[in-house]
Amino acid sequence: MPTVETAAVLWMTLLLAVAAAAALLALPRRDRRGPAFALLRRRPAHARSRRRPALAGSRRAARRAVDAEPEVDRYADELARAVEVTAATVQRRRATWERAQQEVDRAWNAYDDADRTARRCTAAAAFPILKQRRTRAEIADRERFLHRTAVEACRRKELSIDQLNEALAHRNGWNPRKHPVAQEAAVRAAVREHRFAAYQTATERERTAWDEMEKAAAALRRLRAEALDARLRVGRDIRPAEARERAGQRGPTEVARPATALPAH
Repeated sequence: MPTVETAAVLWMTLLLAVAAAAALLALPRRDRRGPAFALLRRRPAHARSRRRPALAGSRRAARRAVDAEPEVDRYADELARAVEVTAATVQRRRATWERAQQEVDRAWNAYDDADRTARRCTAAAAFPILKQRRTRAEIADRERFLHRTAVEACRRKELSIDQLNEALAHRNGWNPRKHPVAQEAAVRAAVREHRFAAYQTATERERTAWDEMEKAAAALRRLRAEALDARLRVGRDIRPAEARERAGQRGPTEVARPATALPAH
């Protein structure tokens, strides 16, 4: 059975334990989060509020992006109309180039025919002609033959007006006293020269038409690239019209969106 001394010792031990606990509780607690947290707590108010302008700026940028969407959409529509107009211009210039190419082919065929005819007449005029004294009537007949042949060739557009004037004026090698065979060879040679000049002119026109078509095609490629970029920025369907119509008949589909619109991870 415990004595009075044992009870007193127990009570004293309990009192000491309670006093020690009270003393520990009364001591100031140390901040376990370190001095960095204390420094953050002691920062002034303007330093703690630095994140607020950044958040406000991001909100303003988002609002500007939303406000700019109608302008980007209108720009995409203008580019689409410009693409249509430029595509029509390319088609017209291509048709012009095709017609110029056909003219080149016709001019070459005409020159080839004139060259064969001129060679045949030159070969025929190579045979010697009996020289004899010509009368005035014979000279007049030869002159009329030259004029008639040159005028008929000019009416068939085988000679130019300048060549006809030279033949009628007996200039640049046109001699009315020559034999009709030699005069025919001279006319055929002049026709060949005129046909070759027409071929060169047609070639120049064809080259010019090709350059114009290439310029329009390059402009069309640039506009299509810009239009595609604009449609991607506004999130439009970039498929052709026929493909969109077929997809609309099957049902609504997912519209392509730009990569920048995806949420950041």
